[in-house]
Amino acid sequence: MENKRGLTGNQLKILAMVTMTLDHVGLSLLPQYPVLRLLGRLAMPIYAFLIAQGCRHTRSRGRYLLRLFGLGAVCQGVYYIAMGSVYMGILITFSLSVVLIWALERAKEMKKTGPILTAAAAVLGAVFVCCVLPGLLPGTDFGLDYGIFGVLLPVAAYFWGLPGMGIDLALLCLFSGGNQWWSLLSLLPLACYNGQRGKWKLGTFFYLYYPVHLAVIQLIAWAL
Repeated sequence: MENKRGLTGNQLKILAMVTMTLDHVGLSLLPQYPVLRLLGRLAMPIYAFLIAQGCRHTRSRGRYLLRLFGLGAVCQGVYYIAMGSVYMGILITFSLSVVLIWALERAKEMKKTGPILTAAAAVLGAVFVCCVLPGLLPGTDFGLDYGIFGVLLPVAAYFWGLPGMGIDLALLCLFSGGNQWWSLLSLLPLACYNGQRGKWKLGTFFYLYYPVHLAVIQLIAWAL
């Protein structure tokens, strides 16, 4: 494959993993260095973009969703056992994103009543889980990481590219405020994406890194 200038998918993955790690180190180990959390704001939008790319290029969207949701479910089980938390992490957020992409694409391609109703149900279901269900579970910390705008971020990237993603990300920043505005800087490396995966197959490592690095950071925090 001809080499193109810009960043490959692998390089974006590495950038996402590095900035995510800095964010979690700043949260759990070095809160006295707020710059780590600022740099960490770049991670989630890059991951969202990569989720959209994964949906576009995967050979089996069903297996892709199962892998993403399965890992997220395992992580949620660990969170609940360790901390009693029912707050849904980013893998669950992105699992909903994949469901929406799948449903909306089928409705767009088939233009039949059944797929259109399914897509509408998927959208309403995502809104219910993100915006209504937390209010129906008082006394718990239930919620989805980054909420409805986090769910929609890969969807916007998939259907409308960086312009759509930028609008959704700006809305997320507007509602979240604070350091979240730094996440807009993620659009700069994403604009440099050259459409190529890169030489290495980082798929398995990319997925496993998330729970492993969290476990390592938590173990260090407990040791300290």
